[in-house]
Amino acid sequence: MDGMDMDADVLFGTDDEKTFAHQNDLPSLPVPDLDHTLDRYLDSVKPFLTSDEFRQTEFIVQQFRSGIGKELQRKLQEKAKGERNWLEKWWEDRAYLEGRYPAAPLVNFAGLGPYIYHYFPIQEGTQVERASFISHFMLKFWQLIRNERLRVDKDMVKGTNFCMNQFYKAFSTCKIPGIQKDTLSYCFKTSEISMLYGNHESEGPMPTHVVVLCRGRIFTMPAVDNNEEPLTPPEFHLQYQRIRDMCTKLGEGPGLGALTGHQRTNWAKIRSRLLALHPENYHSLKTIETCLCVVALDDNSPRDVSHLYELGLAGDPTNRWFDKSNTLIFFSNGIISSNCDIFSELCFLYFHKHAPVDAMVQVAGTFYCDLKVKQFKGKWQGETKVRDLKPPEELKFHIDDEVVQGIQEAKTLFGAIAENLKCRAVVFKGYGRKFIRSLKLHPDTHVQLILQYAFYKLHGRPPPTYETATTRQFYHARTETLRSCTVEAVEFAKAMCNKTSDPETKRQLYLKAANKHNKLMSEAKQLQGCDRHLLGLQLIAEEEGLPTPLLYKDQAFTKSGGGGNFALSTSFVGYTTVFGGVAPMLENGYGAFYHIMPDR
Repeated sequence: MDGMDMDADVLFGTDDEKTFAHQNDLPSLPVPDLDHTLDRYLDSVKPFLTSDEFRQTEFIVQQFRSGIGKELQRKLQEKAKGERNWLEKWWEDRAYLEGRYPAAPLVNFAGLGPYIYHYFPIQEGTQVERASFISHFMLKFWQLIRNERLRVDKDMVKGTNFCMNQFYKAFSTCKIPGIQKDTLSYCFKTSEISMLYGNHESEGPMPTHVVVLCRGRIFTMPAVDNNEEPLTPPEFHLQYQRIRDMCTKLGEGPGLGALTGHQRTNWAKIRSRLLALHPENYHSLKTIETCLCVVALDDNSPRDVSHLYELGLAGDPTNRWFDKSNTLIFFSNGIISSNCDIFSELCFLYFHKHAPVDAMVQVAGTFYCDLKVKQFKGKWQGETKVRDLKPPEELKFHIDDEVVQGIQEAKTLFGAIAENLKCRAVVFKGYGRKFIRSLKLHPDTHVQLILQYAFYKLHGRPPPTYETATTRQFYHARTETLRSCTVEAVEFAKAMCNKTSDPETKRQLYLKAANKHNKLMSEAKQLQGCDRHLLGLQLIAEEEGLPTPLLYKDQAFTKSGGGGNFALSTSFVGYTTVFGGVAPMLENGYGAFYHIMPDR
């Protein structure tokens, strides 16, 4: 999938079936078997407990199994009878909307434009040209979804359809801050829905504008024409250059975007203040919250890929709108990143906090653009005539000292968190997936065992580890946790660190650990891990007003990653050219996000 000659429109587009045609045919999210979940949980805590501690945990689990757990399981099964996805609402509310911590840098995903490796290397003076090029093709990707021509993702082994619901939320989605709980604003509609309902007030028009942030100022401009064709790169170029020229003339703006990186309740209060100050503020906020995506023209010049990742994740907050599902960041020296409210490994309770959609949505859009950049060899080859376009409009905000103080507080808070975040993008060139597969090994499993070994070698102990496993074969399903630090992985790591271990012993322990990981991944994709099910049982107890079961208070729960204690959070971002990641869960933890190329 990383070849230079692939046609993006053939790979991603189709007229054979509509993008969302199979949604109602997907199986409902199952409720896992209680015994299987508890057995998996016990197995997952073993690497972190002494023999005495494990016996105590085993007793607690058995009490849960034969007591309150059975009752909670029955209640969860009853709930699931009336819902196609018993987890969906809980996940959105409890894991995403109720959190009061700042969205960035703690929550949002940062992706890197892979174009830096070929046609768009560091080069001063190319920002506007490259921003125009990528904006055009990202809107072509939007057009595929809008017209339901985006090819349905399928299970590569079984050939069954995956849920495509998250692509509804890739564009024109925004998180709106609330005092106790945020809400989500979805404005996307397919062409078919728009034809059925038109622009009826109850439905609202489909937004077709983008918002551009530059030097603390915010602008809006149409992104498509009357036929819903994206503006051409030369037309985007004209508009973006107009914005840059206006910002040079006007100087720094108030940097209102920083507020989206504030603690959520504080941001909600300041937003209410903005709405009360002047009616124009409501319309300006609405313009931002409904736009297709945000484009940031950033004055920074990242030094290298690691710095690019760091600035994408924790760069200038005045030049971002962290609540939007997609912000494209174009730096002064022509390299590109993104910051998206789409994916996170930050833990709330003991499950991973994901935003409206998972990272694979942004990966798909970026890979589409990367293939287009390669197809066009980094230069626009289409229509060069520029239509008569109305200049971008700067959004006016009426602010007072209270809002100004809030902006400063948000910048200070953001800066303190960003200061503690360190990023490294590492390329290992010794071998890649071709060599790994030649040994009949799974590349992802191989990297997971490497990570376990590296952590153990560095710290002398095993790390509670999270790995993402997709459950998209089910209706509106997202992910399951794969607890990839197993007893077998630890034994392999110990052998690798033991100078007296012979190669054959290491090989056998590697294969044993790899087989265990493969089995757990296969189960997790079926929602047969333990975390999502345990979450459901805990929340049922909470809704019923029951005390929190002892299982969730046991030290084994925390030591194995519960309560937000996964020291190593990992995710395989695929075999495409696209990569990125999020902040670690713990202040002294690691986030390891990797993609695997043929030879590196």
